[in-house]
Amino acid sequence: MGYVYLFLAILFEVTGTLMLPISKNFTKPIPSVIIIALYILSTYLMTFTLDYFPLGIVYAIWSALGIAVVAIMSYFLYSQSLQWQAVVGLALVIFGVILINLYSSPPKNDNESELKSRDTFMEMSDLNK
Repeated sequence: MGYVYLFLAILFEVTGTLMLPISKNFTKPIPSVIIIALYILSTYLMTFTLDYFPLGIVYAIWSALGIAVVAIMSYFLYSQSLQWQAVVGLALVIFGVILINLYSSPPKNDNESELKSRDTFMEMSDLNK
C-alpha cells in the first residue's frame, strides 16, 4: 500500500507542476487553485507513505521520479528540448531510484511499532503540551 500512496503523491505533484505554465504565474484563478489543491493532496498522500518507508527514502523517490517525469512530459507537452546530457542525467536519476529501492530496508509491516515511535516523538515534543 505504501507504493500506491507514493505513486499517487508523485502523480498529483507532477500534474500540479505541469500545470504551472497554464496558470500564467498564478494569474489564472482556476488553474492556480487546482495546482494548490494538487500540491496539498500530494503532500498529504506522501505522509501516508511514512508508515511504510523512511522519510529519506520517500523523499528521494518522490523528488527523483518527479523530476524525471516532469522533464519527459515537458518534452512532449510543451516541446521543451532535452539534450543528450539531460537524457543521460534522467537515466541516472531513474537508475538511482532503482538502487534505492533495491538496497533500502524492506517496507514496514508492523504498524504498531510505527505508531509507537510517533507517540514517543509526540511525548518528547512541545507540540503535545
